[in-house]
Amino acid sequence: MLSALFKQKVAETGHSPELFQELLERSYKQAFNLAMRLTGNHTEAEDLVQETYIRAYRFFHRYDTSLPFTNWLYRIMGNAHIDSVRRRGRLKTTSLDQPNPNGTAPLDVVDSHSSPDRPMLEDMMGEKVQGALMNMTADFRTAVLLADVEGMAYEEIAEVMGTSVGTVRSRIHRGRKQLRASLVGKNGTFDRGINDDL
Repeated sequence: MLSALFKQKVAETGHSPELFQELLERSYKQAFNLAMRLTGNHTEAEDLVQETYIRAYRFFHRYDTSLPFTNWLYRIMGNAHIDSVRRRGRLKTTSLDQPNPNGTAPLDVVDSHSSPDRPMLEDMMGEKVQGALMNMTADFRTAVLLADVEGMAYEEIAEVMGTSVGTVRSRIHRGRKQLRASLVGKNGTFDRGINDDL
C-alpha cells in the first residue's frame, strides 16, 4: 500500500501511484536477475532489490517518464550495490566454512532462504563465471553486466552509472580483462566452454 505522502509527491509530478506499482511489477524479474549477478548470493540479491525499490519509491517523484524505467532503476541499484560493498568493507566478517579460532568445527547454518529457482540460476550463470564476476571490482562488474548481459548501450550505461561514456568504455575494457584473468586456468588457458563465450 502506497503512503499518503508518496501519493502527494507523485501527484505533484503528474505521475500516478499506480504507475509505480505497475513499473515495479514489470521490472522485478530483470532487477532480481541483475542483483543476483552483482551479488552472487540469493539473500544479498533480495536485500539489494528491496533497497533499490525503497530508494525508487522515495524518489519516484524525480523519475522522468520519457526515459526507460529500468535505466533509472539500474542506476539506483548500482549506487545501492556500491554503498553495500563499501559498508561491508568496514565490517569484520567471519567465514562459516573455516574452523573457529578455538579449533572447533565450523558452524552449520540452515539456509532458510533457499528457493526452487536458485539451482536453475546458478546453473545458468555457471559457478566459474559467477566466481570470476565476484572477484571483479564492483564498478567494473556493474559495467560489464549492463553491457554484456543486459545489452545496454554505452550511453545508457553512462547514464545509469552517473559517469562519462569514456569512463564506461574503460570500466568495461578493464572489467573484461579482470574477468578473463580470473577465468584463466593454472595452465594458462581458458576452459573451452568459457573461452567460446568470451
